[in-house]
Amino acid sequence: MYDSFFDSFFAPTRVIVVSEESLRQAQKKAAEDQLTAIDNRLDELAKARLKVKAELETYDVKPKAVKAAKTGASK
Repeated sequence: MYDSFFDSFFAPTRVIVVSEESLRQAQKKAAEDQLTAIDNRLDELAKARLKVKAELETYDVKPKAVKAAKTGASK
């Protein structure tokens, strides 16, 4: 495109003209895409939360079992 850094530095500025409607459509699409990405991330986080919660429940020990384990008694 340009032969050297100086050619690109001193090149004329490009101006792109778009209609107001095209701009609004692009902004709307960007917002919709962002919302979709957020929803996807929320779903991933909800699944991860359920997984961690289930794992946490496996660590729960009932008080009787703890007491029996400390005293060496069995049921």
